Amino acid sequence: MSSVRLRGIEIAYTDEGSGAPIVFLHGFPFNRSMWRDQIDALRETHRVIAPDLRGHGESEVAPVTIPEMARDVAGLLTALDINQAVVGGLSMGGYVALSFCRQFSERVTALLLADTRASADTEEGKQNRALQAERVMLEGMEGIANEMLPKLLRPESKPDVVSRVRQMIVRTKPLGAVAALQAMATRDDQTDFLSRINKPTLILVGVEDVITPLKDSQLMLHEIQRSSLEIIQQAGHVSNLEQPEQFNRLVNVFLERTFVSNQQQTAKN
Repeated sequence: MSSVRLRGIEIAYTDEGSGAPIVFLHGFPFNRSMWRDQIDALRETHRVIAPDLRGHGESEVAPVTIPEMARDVAGLLTALDINQAVVGGLSMGGYVALSFCRQFSERVTALLLADTRASADTEEGKQNRALQAERVMLEGMEGIANEMLPKLLRPESKPDVVSRVRQMIVRTKPLGAVAALQAMATRDDQTDFLSRINKPTLILVGVEDVITPLKDSQLMLHEIQRSSLEIIQQAGHVSNLEQPEQFNRLVNVFLERTFVSNQQQTAKN
């Protein structure tokens, strides 16, 4: 495990490969291991960075907001001497990626937004997160795993994928999960920001995602000028785990196209 002390807490991260940097930000309540298939697929051509967001995995628990998580990512990149990177995230990681782009646009070469949304929680959504937080403190993470798994994955998901997701959930620190639930419940609505994004953006969504369904991705596609949308077949909310080959192929095509486009733009300038 690699780790660095940033902004008063210890942040654990994976840093593999060489080439143009790409950062992957995990969802809730997961950790950086959810990107293992993407790291394996991309490390021959890219330097792949995957942190445990604060309160998750092997990173320390601390009070947090979504913008604070984004500032942690910026601090990590600075510590690794990385000025710019492709920044991508799934679900909560997508919220962090959008916040990172809003705060540090000059450090973003391209965006990947997977199974996520720009809008804030509804009042009902905030109440549900509060109830989840209460349950975590009373029961631990096992109950949350049982509640979330049917929403995260398709009924037809492979047993090893179900087991992998369950293990990430139950190993999440309860206090870290509660802090993240509060952060997501109080996050800003980023919808108005979408039209100001001028980075190449790939939007990915599982066709059977019931947590952030296709309409959320279509809204982002409509508002972000340089965006494209790809639908992952036979996948729910955690599309990179259910269909890693589809996910990786689409990401690779996007990265290759973006690299060529950036080269051409540089040549024009």
